[in-house]
Amino acid sequence: MKSLKARVTEGGKVTIPKRLRELLGLKPGTVLEFSEEHGRLVAVKSTRIDPVGEVFGCLGKKLDTEGLIAQLRWRQ
Repeated sequence: MKSLKARVTEGGKVTIPKRLRELLGLKPGTVLEFSEEHGRLVAVKSTRIDPVGEVFGCLGKKLDTEGLIAQLRWRQ
């Protein structure tokens, strides 16, 4: 693949070219981890798992954390 360019905005934002997003499977909400290696910017898809997000809904209830806490308090 030939080199692709993107401009950094005043706020530090960069748009990743569509071809790269598609090739790498980058979707809205994808978390990237940035580092510097030998003067190069390196971005890697984060593999960290949100433990709360992983178990959300496992009890068959469609409640978020706040809703579940409110329901438990109401029962007391």
